[in-house]
Amino acid sequence: MNGFFDAVKQNASFVGVCLITVFVMVAIAYLFEKMAKRVSGDRDRVLATRKVVMIGMFAAISGILYCFDFALPIAPSFYKLDFSELPALIAGFAFGPVAGVLVEFVKQVVKLMLKSTSTAFVGDLANFLIGCMLVLPASVIYQFHKSKNSALIGCVAGTVIMTVFGTWFNAVYLLPTFSRLFGMPMEVILGMGSAINAGVKDLTTFVIFMVAPINIIKGVGISAITMLVYKKISPIIKYGSAAHESVRAAE
Repeated sequence: MNGFFDAVKQNASFVGVCLITVFVMVAIAYLFEKMAKRVSGDRDRVLATRKVVMIGMFAAISGILYCFDFALPIAPSFYKLDFSELPALIAGFAFGPVAGVLVEFVKQVVKLMLKSTSTAFVGDLANFLIGCMLVLPASVIYQFHKSKNSALIGCVAGTVIMTVFGTWFNAVYLLPTFSRLFGMPMEVILGMGSAINAGVKDLTTFVIFMVAPINIIKGVGISAITMLVYKKISPIIKYGSAAHESVRAAE
């Protein structure tokens, strides 16, 4: 816990940038959710009491999942794969894009309190933004028309957007910042990539061969699990176990 607050003090200006970024993402999610509610005639509040409770629960699960990341042999070891977007995507489908984005944000806080930061919050901001690129488009599309097909379309769109954004963001911001932060020349980072894949010749080929595949694996995996479990657990998430039993009895 002390490490977390020390890191905040040492990187106060960047933490401010992170918070502004979170506010912007929540505002975008809110606007789309209000539009979807207007189209569907849904009068529920964006943040009803049950939603807030469930956001907290899903964020806690997501934060724990975030701590269990692992490296893949297709990329340098500083790239980690985790499935912490799974609770955020389920929350986004169940309660709307605002809930999904808030789970992504609170997840970062939970993880930081458990493990602090090893990247001066740069990696944490990247994880939040890239996660939102999957959760936000998928949940927005699903909110406008709640069906299995729209959920599938949303997951595909989210995976594509996350992959494209994540690849671009690594090239223009994350890798240069990582190089400067840890005093590691870009040539060394590129060399780590070419040692794994001979096709890596420069920064562009590095992110195409190293970053894009990880985002695709993550997006497809999380989307597949969500599609398999969401319909079964959504009544419990939204209404509680009693309502779920009523639905089962009606079937």
